Amino acid sequence: MSVQFQELLDAGAHFGHLRRKWNPAMAPYIFMERNDIHIIDLHKTVAKVEEAAAAMKQIAKSGKRVLFVATKKQAKQVVADLATEAGMPYITERWAGGMLTNFPTIRKAIKKMGAIDKMANDGTFDALSKREKLQITRQRAKLEKNLGSIADLSRLPAAIFVVDVMKEHIAVAEAQRLGIPVFGIVDTNSNPNGIDFVIPANDDATKAIEVIVGEMVKALKEGAQERKIERAEEEGAEQPEVKEKRTRAKKGARAEKAEAPAEDKE
Repeated sequence: MSVQFQELLDAGAHFGHLRRKWNPAMAPYIFMERNDIHIIDLHKTVAKVEEAAAAMKQIAKSGKRVLFVATKKQAKQVVADLATEAGMPYITERWAGGMLTNFPTIRKAIKKMGAIDKMANDGTFDALSKREKLQITRQRAKLEKNLGSIADLSRLPAAIFVVDVMKEHIAVAEAQRLGIPVFGIVDTNSNPNGIDFVIPANDDATKAIEVIVGEMVKALKEGAQERKIERAEEEGAEQPEVKEKRTRAKKGARAEKAEAPAEDKE
């Protein structure tokens, strides 16, 4: 079941920003103005969530990954928990410039964490001085904090999901530059232009973020499950075919052996 209007309403997803802070490009998604605050049209939000969820499902079904980005306080823990549940990478600390456009360098930093762990396991770490140990430990902790959540991201993501496209404008710009689709929760003070899947909603309410990201995660899990079922069916269909070919080959060999004339005894 897709997200419900009442669920979004209860979560406060309809509250936009003050009228003076609005971005005119968000006009199509604004229902009305109340007490100098713009109210988002949740009917359009429901439709956009469904559209985004369908696209997310297809991404997961094709075996690709989505990078979740949410560095604002209200969204950090919620996004981290939900992305982990879906087995997807996420960034909830500072967005390092070039995380997408300079991905090979980011991969080197991630490999550095692995190298430090290897040093700790093979005894190399014990041979270092106390000061060197402290420096390396601090370096490892810093890398873990910023990049630990994307340690298993071996290639560029198929898409990124952003909470607050205004705050995460660097991540959005990098994705756009590389042609990576952007899913985003867009409030009334933000520019929806250039966002591939706009979800108009309050990007400051933790509950609203949880509901919307929860729908994305549900779609990703469904897509992954369908992929697993399809692959199992394909493997099941291939096995009898191989078995049948082998059986035919054996029968053919037996027939040839039976037809071969016996050698004359001298």
